[in-house]
Amino acid sequence: MADELEQSPQDWTEAEVSTWLTSIGVKQQYVKKLNEKKVNGKALLALNVDYLKNKISMKPGPARKIIQKRDELLKSNEKSQGTRKCTSLKKSDVQQKSNQRSVPTEDGTSPAEAPVRDHGASGENQTTMERHMCASKEDCKPRPFDEEGIDFNYTKHRVLLPESGVSNLTSPCHEYKSLAVAATLDRTRLQAKFANEVLKFATGCMNIRSNGTIHFGVMDSKENGGYVHGEIIGIPVKEKDIYTDALDYIEKSFSTDNEHVRQCVRPPRFIEVIDRESTEKRYVVEVDILPSITIVKGKVYAVCLPKFNEATNKVQYEKKVVLRRVGSKTEPVIDKDLNDFYQRIKDRDTQRDDAERNQFFSAPSMSQDLGRKLTMLMTSGKKLIEKEKWLILVTNKFKPDDLCSIHWLLNMNIFCVFDFDPDSKISGLCSRYLQHHAANMHFLHSYRKPDSMSIEEFTRHLHLFEQTSWIFCNGRTDFKGDETQCDEMTWIKKKKILLRESVLLICKQILPKAAFQVIFLLTSPVEKPLLHTFDEFFTDMEGHEDIICICESEENFQKWQGFAEGLCGKETLNNASVVGMKMSHLDATLQQVQPVKACASKHLPVFVKGRCLLETKLEEQMYCLDILTIDHCDETTEDSINEDKEKIELQFYRGGRVTWLNLWLAENKHVKEVIERDAYHETCKLLNDGLRCSADQSPVNCVNIYHQPGSGGSTVARQVLWNKRKDLRCALVKSSFNPASMVAQHAVHLREYEEKDPQKCLPVLLLIEDTEKEYLDELRNELEVAIKIKEIQKGTLCFILLSCRRSPDPQRRCKESPLQNVSVTHKLSNQEKRMFAGKRQVLEERHAPEFILTFVLLSEEFSEEYIQHFVKNVLQDVDRQSVEIRLMHYVALLNTYVQNSFISQSHCEALLGLTFHMERFRQHEFERSLSDPAKLVFLHLRDDTTHIKSIKIIHSLVAKEILQQLLGQKDTQSALAMNLLHEKVLFDHRFGRKEYLSFLRQLFIRRSRISKGDECDSNFSPFIEHVCENEKNPDKAIELLKEAFQCFDQDPFFAQQLARLHYTYEKFEESKYWAERAVQQLPNNSYILDTKGQVYRKWFQAKWKALESDSIMKTPQNTAEAVEIALKALECFQECQRAADNDMEDFNTSGFFSEVEVGCSLLKLISSLQVFADQTSGHSECKKYLLTEYIPEELKSVWEPFHGRLKNLHKTMQDALEWISEDLSYFQTDTGDENETPKSSEEKIRNPLGWWAKKSSEYGKYFSETDSAALLQRGQVNPANLTPFHKRMIIDDLCSGNIIHILSKVTNQNDAVCRLENILSLYPSNPLKANFGQRDIVNYIAAHILLNCLTPQTQKVAHLKDLQDLCLHLPSDKRKCVTNALFLLTMVFWPEDRDKDHERERKYEIVQSAVEHLEKNYWTKMKDIPQRKRRICTHFFLGNGNGLNKFIHKRQFNKITKGASVFEKSMKWFGGNDKKMNEIAKMLKPVSGWTEDGVVYLEGPQKTKFKIQPLNVPSVPHGNENITFYLGFTFRGPVAYNILVKK
Repeated sequence: MADELEQSPQDWTEAEVSTWLTSIGVKQQYVKKLNEKKVNGKALLALNVDYLKNKISMKPGPARKIIQKRDELLKSNEKSQGTRKCTSLKKSDVQQKSNQRSVPTEDGTSPAEAPVRDHGASGENQTTMERHMCASKEDCKPRPFDEEGIDFNYTKHRVLLPESGVSNLTSPCHEYKSLAVAATLDRTRLQAKFANEVLKFATGCMNIRSNGTIHFGVMDSKENGGYVHGEIIGIPVKEKDIYTDALDYIEKSFSTDNEHVRQCVRPPRFIEVIDRESTEKRYVVEVDILPSITIVKGKVYAVCLPKFNEATNKVQYEKKVVLRRVGSKTEPVIDKDLNDFYQRIKDRDTQRDDAERNQFFSAPSMSQDLGRKLTMLMTSGKKLIEKEKWLILVTNKFKPDDLCSIHWLLNMNIFCVFDFDPDSKISGLCSRYLQHHAANMHFLHSYRKPDSMSIEEFTRHLHLFEQTSWIFCNGRTDFKGDETQCDEMTWIKKKKILLRESVLLICKQILPKAAFQVIFLLTSPVEKPLLHTFDEFFTDMEGHEDIICICESEENFQKWQGFAEGLCGKETLNNASVVGMKMSHLDATLQQVQPVKACASKHLPVFVKGRCLLETKLEEQMYCLDILTIDHCDETTEDSINEDKEKIELQFYRGGRVTWLNLWLAENKHVKEVIERDAYHETCKLLNDGLRCSADQSPVNCVNIYHQPGSGGSTVARQVLWNKRKDLRCALVKSSFNPASMVAQHAVHLREYEEKDPQKCLPVLLLIEDTEKEYLDELRNELEVAIKIKEIQKGTLCFILLSCRRSPDPQRRCKESPLQNVSVTHKLSNQEKRMFAGKRQVLEERHAPEFILTFVLLSEEFSEEYIQHFVKNVLQDVDRQSVEIRLMHYVALLNTYVQNSFISQSHCEALLGLTFHMERFRQHEFERSLSDPAKLVFLHLRDDTTHIKSIKIIHSLVAKEILQQLLGQKDTQSALAMNLLHEKVLFDHRFGRKEYLSFLRQLFIRRSRISKGDECDSNFSPFIEHVCENEKNPDKAIELLKEAFQCFDQDPFFAQQLARLHYTYEKFEESKYWAERAVQQLPNNSYILDTKGQVYRKWFQAKWKALESDSIMKTPQNTAEAVEIALKALECFQECQRAADNDMEDFNTSGFFSEVEVGCSLLKLISSLQVFADQTSGHSECKKYLLTEYIPEELKSVWEPFHGRLKNLHKTMQDALEWISEDLSYFQTDTGDENETPKSSEEKIRNPLGWWAKKSSEYGKYFSETDSAALLQRGQVNPANLTPFHKRMIIDDLCSGNIIHILSKVTNQNDAVCRLENILSLYPSNPLKANFGQRDIVNYIAAHILLNCLTPQTQKVAHLKDLQDLCLHLPSDKRKCVTNALFLLTMVFWPEDRDKDHERERKYEIVQSAVEHLEKNYWTKMKDIPQRKRRICTHFFLGNGNGLNKFIHKRQFNKITKGASVFEKSMKWFGGNDKKMNEIAKMLKPVSGWTEDGVVYLEGPQKTKFKIQPLNVPSVPHGNENITFYLGFTFRGPVAYNILVKK
């Protein structure tokens, strides 16, 4: 088969590879997969077993077969071409290495795109192939002659210089022996062979008076066998003493002067051979011969060489012979030359003597300018080291003296340290570093990323960008776990793979290319693991650039050099290495080129108006915070200021976010001041007002800055923080998704840092940017809990949360709460206009307006006309077909629709097809490649954490205008979006991929939400709505979402959007298809199940609408399809409910609400049927059909599949309504809290209580007599004439089956009283004799309590004792009681002052039992949701009266709190500050209790302590105190309000 393919395998196409695979018997399923991966000839050569197993899912046997057959093919190909010389393999070391390496990617790439390296059998085959393919191999130097204590090794297949003869006597001659066969022999034979060769060579050298080295394990020309002369292969050495003891033959081989020989022949040296493809240890065994003139003077040596005689099976000695070196050989002196040889001894001695003298008087070599070389390498040719660049340090054991010279390291931005010193944490570099900085201790296995974890999750898990990661690569002696040091070979076998994975992960997935530098700091002898580390970094960084080697000892460097030269070449290695420079000199040199001053100190203000030192290590331990110090940025060097100040200022005025360096430069007059907008002064005033001491002061104060994008809100917030840093402890909360609990912990640490007394600390001002309100609430809650635990005195302001958030209408937010909110808009005040005009004039003297565009736009108040004019000028002469303009299209599209979107610079380079020969000039080359228009509109960004660079358009309004002008009238945004999806270069690009895909998803999926700061609520993403409405092309929107569905690996959420979009345009069959596709992939996702239900709901609505529009009578036949669809909708919503109940981390109530809505619509449809249309009996007939076994003849056959489900409809709807009722009982908000009411068009979201009451009433009327409730209210119906069932339906109609929510249905008190009285009239006069169920007991008791709250003097209210007796009819097993019943038990049995002791104790037992089960139900309801969402509603309060008069409903406080803002209400109630509200105080009854270890207990119960939940945890006093508080009744149990310590 291979013969039929004429060209080389390397040139095969994908089809030819498939043909060859089939010919060798590979299964078609694997052939097909490899073809899909686009495996051509080049990719075939790069295949290895791991790739085939992991990516193609092949079993090991077939995988090895493919590799074996491929290698045989290559060998046969080589032989068939004869002995032609191959071209050198030096295509480039980077290519050679990358063809051996696997780069894990998130998508399945072909092996040509992600070549792999197998260090197992295929690696050996690869080496063999290379040996057969080319005889050209790297040269290397021999070990330095006769030097003790040096660390040296050889690299396998490197080539020593040819064997040499005598030169100047002191330069050694060399002889090579492979010893390949002899090394496998037994001890006797091996020693005889070894001694024979050594003594033969030694005698020749001594007689000629020349130094020499004989090398065993190096190929000589006689033993070629495919190797070249001088090629290092090494020999296995089981026991070194075999070779050492072999020299004992000296005494038997030399009859005289054997002591001289002993002195001249040095003991064998064992030089390890490094083989990157094998773990087998091999050595080159070398023996040096040093015939010193003082020993050999006047002597001629004759030797009897030992030789093993196979016939006699013992060692025998040859005839004595005099030997000498002749050229590169050792030969005997023949008899005729013997006299002459003896006569010339004197001349040789003289020559030897002269040679020995001369070797000590050689001229010193000229020294390199190591200082400049070091500086250029570290700065990449710039003036200063880049402070943003990450440093990866690889090092071994430090000398104690060198640890005093690491100041330069302390100022570097160290990402991680690969430390090969096991004692480093005790006495090495790590211990010294930890004195100044925080670091996380890791091992190599720590970098094994689980498949289920994303890169972002993994980096957060290890805190990689927050603190230095210290990786102990070979054990850690102080560690008690199983992490011990191991020898070199064990390390290679066990830990090399972990090292490879770690380096690969860091270089290929965590850090972007050119964002980091690797320094090998060799401070002690180099061992194999360190050499392998260089190999891994060189491979994964795809070359030597950004790898630097620093080594003080030349001896240590030699071993390193011998290995590294084989990877990158001698010249490259030397250019990237600094050798021979003392650590102290290195330290002093590098400090001169660092952008910050060495060991600069930082200070914080303290309570007593002084300062304290902030240690860097402790600062880094608070990694959630960017702490502002009094002397922030003072460490910046003068050189750094001069180099960067103009660039920093220009970046800000072009639209970049203000940095602390901006403000520092302005403060220190290096640049002009930054304008302070009016909002800055307003914010400062709010802060200053909050700082004034007050007994009512909350420990955590909040100030919100709401701003329009580009208006300078972030600048205002940072200016406030900057100018308050000398008076308060100030910090910015880093936006790296740190949990609120951790931020709170660090904030508390910052507050108390270096302060004596926690009660006397400066407040901490925390800036939180661009976070949702939920996060802010959670942070506030965490801080309040911390304050409570710290027992901070009431009235002490501890924290100020300064929140800076985008808003489409900041002024409205400011109006809502003027004492808490500040607005920043594009509109300038007159004073601001004057300031901006003056500043603009100054800036335009130095820069053209387009280079300070964002500032100019703000000074123009973002005039639409100005933006249009600017964009028109920029785009005037551009080539609209160029790749660059295509990129501008894409960026503009994303920036227009996706907030804070960008495209990574790496993505841009890939799209533009840019390649860089020198990584250090990457940024410069990229910017230079952009045209002038692109330079004007693109803003360059850098991620503060990862340092990934990216671009965006300077402002979203500019992006929108660019999009409009570039597209014009002909092109559409939808076509552009389709092109963007098809840009595989962008879609598949690895670095910054997660962010890019996230922005792309948001473009198609993210809906606008007012609650998230958007202008309005939308049904689809703004872009999709644009396509549907502005382009009037919903089919195109569908096409886009289908394409996105495929691009995003058939993401079910895209299928969900397709289902929604289809049903919006009444394409129900297609909608059903996409909903089912989504459910197939996520069958337990309640939101997707809800979408499936919505498909049928909308379908049902459309069917009904069609029936209504046709104006025909509704019959069972023409409504059957609609009924069937409605029932399917109900099934889907019930599935949604089950999935939501099982989800322990989220609330999704949509299934319950939707079931009620569809159920009510279905009931309406059924009741409108012709068969039920009769006004006199139709309603009764319908009710009879739904509630009994009765089926009208007209429905029997047509609706046969539906009867069972329809007759169960009243039960399922009642269950759903009760679930919603209970849910609202827990979480309902006051209807007066308009500011907290969600801005939504849907009533169930905007006013859930009102929606619920309306739907309950609607449900009830279908199962009660027509208008009976209304007639009852008007007094036209006598309750005695109604059946029990009719009474039940009327009760449902009047009170929705749950009296707790009746007030949500009434508009005035009189209406409520009337309703309650009517409800009570429907119950028996003696309820104790009636057979009440739990629901009736609850409704009856609650009606009496509420009626008494509204009209305390009424005679229609039962006595409390009667209600208590009725409660005894509830199940004795409280686990069987409904939550409503348990709630009422806590109220009805609450003891009174007049109760006797035994009676009071009995009541407490009942109440405590009910509370125990309420608490269990509460936690079941809460699931695992965050603390911030666990709001509980208080329905009643304990008042001063007796009987039912002691219960006060919360609505009775409305007249007192009317007009108060939500913030003010929460200050009075939740802050425990309502004691000054005398009206409320008069209504409520204070109860007594005590606190014990932060727990509130009620005074009263004697048998069991009664724990009361405090509504506001920080209000609980510290320590154990006697207290008073007000009592509220909730569905969790009683809660304590306004806790005060008894005086």
